[in-house]
Amino acid sequence: MLNIQNLSKTFGGVKAVQNVDLDVSKGSIHSVIGPNGAGKTTLLNLMTGIYTPTTGSMKLNDESVDGLTPDELARRGMSRTFQNLQICMNMSAIENVMVGAHLRLNYSLLAGIFRLPALRKADSACRDEARELMDFVGVGKYVDYAANQMPYGALKRLEIGRAMAARPSILLLDEPAAGLNHTETGEIEALIAKVADSGVTIVLVEHDMKLVMNLSTRITVLDYGKKLAEGTPAEVRANPEVIAAYLGHPA
Repeated sequence: MLNIQNLSKTFGGVKAVQNVDLDVSKGSIHSVIGPNGAGKTTLLNLMTGIYTPTTGSMKLNDESVDGLTPDELARRGMSRTFQNLQICMNMSAIENVMVGAHLRLNYSLLAGIFRLPALRKADSACRDEARELMDFVGVGKYVDYAANQMPYGALKRLEIGRAMAARPSILLLDEPAAGLNHTETGEIEALIAKVADSGVTIVLVEHDMKLVMNLSTRITVLDYGKKLAEGTPAEVRANPEVIAAYLGHPA
């Protein structure tokens, strides 16, 4: 579904990502792991058009998407969440989810000014869908809350709900379990599995190795911006180079 070849990103003299190849199969949960500073978030930013690669190419569903902006990639079915929450705290929880659907809505200026029936109907349908998505991600009880009244763990799931509102075919999750306690991490793990079961392909960047090993179809390991290893969870777990990279000494 997603094919990346020779992807690199240099910031001045810093080689953040170096000649990375990556193939993500449709319907898989493909995790990208590595020590701090390995280039994981930079790779996601390259994949989603936030950064322009120094070298390399990317195809989505066999079509080149080189040079496309984040909104253009979103229109082609790619959505993401962020390592640091990107929630609009001055909006309600349900409005945050509705924002994720804006690319699919066709509001004209005149319809907005005069609140035409077509606009009211579309807005009502969008709100109903957002309510269903909040139930889907497990935060339905917060539907009438302001976002700033929600606990951190619920906001993590709300952000996934907003990403799902774009109806993605591929969803990129950047450390969805960061900052969560044991119970909240279990809820996120179950939600990721639920999203994958709904037919959405997932690229997961995560430090929680238990979660990664439980969920992943395939794992790519980065170290100092380079691809160190790739394989099934069992293969990666047993790889001496991966063990050395994480523990800092030869296995």
